[in-house]
Amino acid sequence: MSKIVFFSIPAHGHTNPTIPVVSELVSRGHEVWYYSFNEFKEKIEGAGAKYISCDEFLPPITEQELNRKAGKDFAALIEMAADTTIALEDKVCSELREIQPDSIVSDSICFWGKLFAKKLAIPYICSTTTFAFNQYTAKLMKRGIGEMIKMVMAMPRINKKMQLLASHGYEADFVSIIQNDNETDTIVYTSKEFQPMSETFSDNYSFVGPSIRREQEAEEKGKSKKVIYISLGTVLNQNKDFYRNCIKAFADSEYEVMMSVGNKTDIAALGTIPDNIKVRNYADQIAILKNADVFITHCGMNSVNESLYFGVPMILFPQHSEQRAVAERVAELGAGVKLKRTKPALLAKAVEAVMTDQRYRNSACRLSESFKNTGGAAEAAQVILEKSKK
Repeated sequence: MSKIVFFSIPAHGHTNPTIPVVSELVSRGHEVWYYSFNEFKEKIEGAGAKYISCDEFLPPITEQELNRKAGKDFAALIEMAADTTIALEDKVCSELREIQPDSIVSDSICFWGKLFAKKLAIPYICSTTTFAFNQYTAKLMKRGIGEMIKMVMAMPRINKKMQLLASHGYEADFVSIIQNDNETDTIVYTSKEFQPMSETFSDNYSFVGPSIRREQEAEEKGKSKKVIYISLGTVLNQNKDFYRNCIKAFADSEYEVMMSVGNKTDIAALGTIPDNIKVRNYADQIAILKNADVFITHCGMNSVNESLYFGVPMILFPQHSEQRAVAERVAELGAGVKLKRTKPALLAKAVEAVMTDQRYRNSACRLSESFKNTGGAAEAAQVILEKSKK
């Protein structure tokens, strides 16, 4: 029996893919501890892990702010990670010495998990819920001039945080903290076919595909109308103008439309909603994608993976640089169309193009096959066990 410790940031897109992996490890008889945040307590304990709260040690931050830092203000994310590492140090290091885990699995942006593993000489495995990034693929992020200037201006503050970490015995090289090299054992939740420049990564990278539970798979049911699914994800989803444009674009059309707008969007403020359009604050995305024909998406990695898993082509509306990189890859492989603007006429035209040109569906189905030929959660669990100390 192995002892595995997980770390993640307070974000659904980074936590959700690990839950089936935790379930798989527990079902095989292994013990799992998970350092996370109260919002995810129920999911983590439901998977069979021992949940450990980190909320009181993280500076107050919403998931929206965290995603903004990861997508647009990476320097601020580094500063936050350094402060969180120091705040958690006494608690976590003491507990890890008591647990004596065989390995630590930490999200690629949860830098404190990596730092604790290195300091305590515990085998470290990176969990990457985005594309894997190295010196070659990092260029795909195409950060704007404003983002680059902000990073340069923040370097003196970052260097101070690196000095603080070094004074506490942590590896203080900025590049080594944020970048995984080819010697780092890394789980990536997509396929080699979808990963850009996959040939530049070593065998230490395991492309296990989307972590989707087997019971979520189903055959497509018969339906009378083509189905459009619209969602901007769980975080940057308060965009009433976009939702209103979608309603105008598809009102009383031949399509059945399901639109998920997030818990903070007032549906009544969107105006009159036609009978062929259903608007919900929350929707079961997996259940809808099983039968959808087109997905209008913000291009979060999990959403795109799920869409491709079920062979659904996309209309691509990314919100920041990480999502733009995902959108570019989908478009490059022919499984979707990028939106330049969101006027109703342009939305309708993009959907018509994807609906009528079978090549988009064929490309999505080809990528679906590459996903289903990977091992998913079971393979991820096996990789963790093989990389753990004996």
